[in-house]
Amino acid sequence: MKDTVFSADQVFDGDRLGPGWLVVEGGRVAAIERSRPRGRSVVDLGPGTIAPGFVDLQVNGGDGIMLNDAPTVETLERMAAAHAGLGATAILPTLITDTPAQTSATIAAVRDAVAAGVPGVAGLHLEGPHLSLARKGAHDPALIRPMTDRDLSELIAAAAHLPRLKVTVAPENVTLAQITALAAAGVAVSLGHTDASHDTCRDAAGAGARMATHLFNAMSQLGNREPGLVGAALGSGGLSAGLIADGIHVHPATIRAALAAKCGPGRIFLVSDAMAPAGTSITRFALNGRDILRRDGRLTLADGTLAGADLDLAGALRVMTRAVGLALDRALAMATCIPAEVAGLGDRHGRLGPGRRADFIHLGPDLRLRGVWRGGAPVSLATPAGCA
Repeated sequence: MKDTVFSADQVFDGDRLGPGWLVVEGGRVAAIERSRPRGRSVVDLGPGTIAPGFVDLQVNGGDGIMLNDAPTVETLERMAAAHAGLGATAILPTLITDTPAQTSATIAAVRDAVAAGVPGVAGLHLEGPHLSLARKGAHDPALIRPMTDRDLSELIAAAAHLPRLKVTVAPENVTLAQITALAAAGVAVSLGHTDASHDTCRDAAGAGARMATHLFNAMSQLGNREPGLVGAALGSGGLSAGLIADGIHVHPATIRAALAAKCGPGRIFLVSDAMAPAGTSITRFALNGRDILRRDGRLTLADGTLAGADLDLAGALRVMTRAVGLALDRALAMATCIPAEVAGLGDRHGRLGPGRRADFIHLGPDLRLRGVWRGGAPVSLATPAGCA
């Protein structure tokens, strides 16, 4: 099968950012050439950067709908398509705290979507219901509850049938034994929406938790005598952390300090925490019967409580590079290879290299999305590609 060569100013493959030509054959990357291939036509995408498709581990909705509204394969198809148009070629659809019946329905829908090969659905993220009332954020307090043996069994069974299952819990509403059992079953346990102490969060990490959900938001804060989950996430090498980099949820100076303070091998990665408006112009929607308003780059309940984010990962890159001052290659890694590896999806997503599926994006010099390709085929193009 004839190959296609794509060019831009530079290519980021997940490790290196520099001049390059992306060679795609049969829907997969054949090579990244560091000098112009001779004797072959080149699709010149124009100035900017070719990079792997974004990997977003926290996507609550899109295309005007929430996963909570109707957990069906059709909803998942619409969400995944909306986020592919925003550059995320792999997502974890995220269910915000809901009823046991809705949770079960969501697990079944994601299992069916994966079996049907719905593009972009890489697994499932259950954000709740086993959270802290004290740090509930926009989650419905009437639906928050401790984890039962039945919940644990259902999650373990779900992990066996999904490519990846991430579950956000608060240590206040789960036991260390439950965390250990989930981790042993392959569940990516993330700590969030918690008011737990630093030591309690460190114990949860020791039991098998491996992530923190939207660092700094809806969690116990870093204090001079009590470091909270923020301190545990930054100081524990075993914990990675998602970050909503919209310039609203976390101040750029705080992001800068967190990046400097983070102990490895755990890393900080970008999430959108996107809601129903993603990919649309709608200005309001509902979550569990409560109105959420979209205005001035924020999504809020009527009382002003932040309810997810009005963000895509290209926008997060602009905040990270312009306001935080991070180098582009580091920022790109936070939206591609790092979340893929943290979630256990690194063998399929987050990098460009020989033999890997050719899911990639083109960002202009202003870091605005200009095009998205899945398997080497265009998903969306902001500007027509030219041939040289």
